[in-house]
Amino acid sequence: MTHDAQDSPAPNTASAVTGPVGGASDTAPEMSWFAWGDPDQAAELDPATRDLISQVLRTRTEDMPPVAEEDVSLPDPRLAERLRDALSEVVGAEHVRTDAPTRLRHSGGKSTPDLLARRSGRADLAPDAVLFPADHDQVERLLALCSAERVAVVPFGGGTSVVGGLTPVSGDFPVVVSLDLRRLDRLVSLDVTSLTAVLGAGVRTPHAEAMLAEHGLTLGHMPQSFEYATIGGYAATRSSGQASSGYGRFEDMVMGMRVATPRGTLELGGPPASAAGPDLRRLMVGSEGTLGVITEVAVRVRPRPERVLDEAWSFPDYTTGVTALRALAQSDVRPTMARLSDETETFVNAALGGREATPGCQAVLGFEGTEAEVAARAATVHEVMVTAGGSPLGSDPVAHWRENRFSAPYLRDTLLSAGILAETLETAATWSDLLPLYRAVVGALTDALDDDVSGVVVLCHVSHTYPTGASLYFTVATGAGEDPSARWAGAKRAASDAIVANGGTITHHHAVGTDHRPWMTAELGPLGAEVLRAVKSALDPEGVLNPGKLIPDA
Repeated sequence: MTHDAQDSPAPNTASAVTGPVGGASDTAPEMSWFAWGDPDQAAELDPATRDLISQVLRTRTEDMPPVAEEDVSLPDPRLAERLRDALSEVVGAEHVRTDAPTRLRHSGGKSTPDLLARRSGRADLAPDAVLFPADHDQVERLLALCSAERVAVVPFGGGTSVVGGLTPVSGDFPVVVSLDLRRLDRLVSLDVTSLTAVLGAGVRTPHAEAMLAEHGLTLGHMPQSFEYATIGGYAATRSSGQASSGYGRFEDMVMGMRVATPRGTLELGGPPASAAGPDLRRLMVGSEGTLGVITEVAVRVRPRPERVLDEAWSFPDYTTGVTALRALAQSDVRPTMARLSDETETFVNAALGGREATPGCQAVLGFEGTEAEVAARAATVHEVMVTAGGSPLGSDPVAHWRENRFSAPYLRDTLLSAGILAETLETAATWSDLLPLYRAVVGALTDALDDDVSGVVVLCHVSHTYPTGASLYFTVATGAGEDPSARWAGAKRAASDAIVANGGTITHHHAVGTDHRPWMTAELGPLGAEVLRAVKSALDPEGVLNPGKLIPDA
């Protein structure tokens, strides 16, 4: 049975849960221009914590507040009146914005370099205008116009990129615009028989979950950016959620998509499987707005679970814990969520939670499903974990993690205001390469940052597991120094070189953007990079879509 949000007015249809165009049903506050999410959630560091950080990192904490918003320097918009009139004809004059606050909030994402620049008063790459299309047809018309006028276009969803994916790079183009998709925010259709839903690209995850919950369904995608990221952004960046062991990565959920390009529309997917040549959905998933603009995504949905069961486990060391997670990943029965912190992260998490640290490493597991499914899977997993050397810790540590799992970016903002850099990076490798890669990246970050400026703390956890390997998610804290942007750039470069040299992927789920683009030829090989450039040329012959991202230079 299929519900169409436009045509079916019955109370149990998709139209009954679709919010007003423009996102009015999404109540999350607007993202801060100088920090992650809602700035009111960033707490001050108490004196005792400041002293502890100073001792551990061998550096003074010092106040680094952002400048006043009115003191941020933006370049003058370069939008000629003729071009503005043409854009207004497509979306309406009120949806072509050139005011400073709107341009500032679209001048990049939420990486530490992005925030450092804006906090210091620089928004040198702010777009010349921000466009707010209402539907797919307007997006397609805008892309055709921008291609003809040689205007660079940067698609913008939730604004959560941490790899430079939203930086308004104009390159050789005289004008660059940000294409904000927030008005594409509805549940287009719902097929409760096939368990599929079509969602607008601008739907934020809480809004998507609220609409699906009306029908007893869930997407099950829970990345750390859950509160602000959008459905289109997930598809464009190959996102992976915290429950990927059970629900899969976002790309596994994508059944089809509608994509606007400067040359027309791609309608991709439909049936659950096909042998009709290469799967073009896979080409567009992860394309980061460089090949087209995703406007609608058809996704697999699932019944909301009857029961959620959480368990924490302790292991004597990281190697033992990794071996246990590998045994789970390669078994026929696995948890919905599985994460393993190394010794340092285990200690820090306990300290932040006001708990006594568990010796060794800690894993958190989650099970979702029917009562019978959860009970059976948990019992089998319990045997595997005990056999692998684990000790059960109950559910309390997982409850603390669940309560705080979306708060880490706010802590980063708090630390940044105190003169401490705190940033993350991630990769993935086969099980055989995982621990050597872990040691290589920790070593590279330590060598790059442990100096006369400051010490460094490197934390790591396994965040996603597969039968053949797993991901590693690193968190780094160090003193900002006199030039924090250069300090972090050097560390990021050293870590990325170590990743490539030790069998890792340059990114597991953060995407490529500008930050990882220098390593893309090493990832794809010269011929693979040439293929990607050829596809770009076919779909975007003028090269206006998100210049400077993803696609390696020739």
